[in-house]
Amino acid sequence: MQTWLEIEEFSKLIHLDIPTIEEMIERGKLSVKEENGRRYIEASRGTSALIPVSKATPTLETEVVTLPGADFIEKTIGTILGLHEKVMDAKDETLDALKSENRFLKEALFSMQELYDEDRKIVEALTKQLETTQEELEFTRRKYKLMWNKAVENYKKEEN
Repeated sequence: MQTWLEIEEFSKLIHLDIPTIEEMIERGKLSVKEENGRRYIEASRGTSALIPVSKATPTLETEVVTLPGADFIEKTIGTILGLHEKVMDAKDETLDALKSENRFLKEALFSMQELYDEDRKIVEALTKQLETTQEELEFTRRKYKLMWNKAVENYKKEEN
């Protein structure tokens, strides 16, 4: 399958200036055709001319240079999409973990609030019990004092 690109598009694609491309055309390294006053370059053969020949191949005629074409691009895009899916999965897992942690912390907070309310009720009950005990103690002191005062008075009367 041949893909023909305008010389300007080809220049942008391979990052070479137009005079360099025209020089390669003159040397016969690039295939060119003209239609409607525009020059087109055959992309797959043109880009393969830019890739250096491997020294491991014995002759130029038996050498097959494959340009990273559609297969390479598909694999690259597939790899990128795969990585993107992994990132999205990791993001989802992180969000799930954070939501779970937030639920746990919320439940712990409610438990702490319940314990605090229970402790406050216990403190109020103990405070009331302490006040009652202090009142009883004060009453017992007054009663004790009155009894001893009466006993002292009775003793003084018996002595006199």
